[in-house]
Amino acid sequence: MTFVVFCLVIISCKNDDDEIICCQQPIVTDVTFTFSHNWDDNDVNSSDFNTTQYTNANGEILTISKIRYLLSHFELVNTNGNSFPLTGYNLIDLSNPDSFTFNTTIADGIVYPGLYTLKFNYGFNEEDNIDGAYPDLNSASWNWPTMLGGGYHFLQFDGMFNVNTTAPSPFNYHNGTAKISDGVFEQNFVSFEFFPEIVIEPNSSIEIKMDLSEFFKNPIVWDLNTYNTSLMPNYDAQKMMQQNVGSVFSIGQITQE
Repeated sequence: MTFVVFCLVIISCKNDDDEIICCQQPIVTDVTFTFSHNWDDNDVNSSDFNTTQYTNANGEILTISKIRYLLSHFELVNTNGNSFPLTGYNLIDLSNPDSFTFNTTIADGIVYPGLYTLKFNYGFNEEDNIDGAYPDLNSASWNWPTMLGGGYHFLQFDGMFNVNTTAPSPFNYHNGTAKISDGVFEQNFVSFEFFPEIVIEPNSSIEIKMDLSEFFKNPIVWDLNTYNTSLMPNYDAQKMMQQNVGSVFSIGQITQE
């Protein structure tokens, strides 16, 4: 929903007559995000699950059975450096097309049309990653085990690899808080800031693109024969995932409805 603020400007004229002019100044009250997924620019959706084969940077041939990930702490930053947080977070599930659209509102301040930098977090930051705090995520079985630091997953990416052989194997590329040792944990979310600035107007819709192939190649070429399952308690694997997610997201089309 978009609102228009009307202001009154009083102009003093040479003939001593005062003229009241009503001016319209639009403001941005909400922003919509849409999410798309690809593997090296080839679209990926749930119809590809368990059938379409992909080759990662290490040469393993794999199929995908599940992809879910959490994005949070969306905000817009204007050219003066002022930050405007947006409401909510979104759990995107490739098996649920409804999750591909995320409607947010401006949480604080007045946003006028113009150029803005987009920021968001992959996963929850330490302040937001509170164990058991979000009923919708609890019911989605999105919790991260307490013994591994608690809070919530950032990513669940499942499938099979070496599917071109007689011995295919499962992988569970699950990302969240990194466990250093018993009772000692390290935050593992990633903060994104996209340049150059984008034009935000009333009813803007911003596409966020995810390239799934990047999880396996940049900057670390991922060897599924070494890192495949039981990765959640593996500190090294968790920190490698944090590095590789840095190139996964990009901004796609921006439309004004």
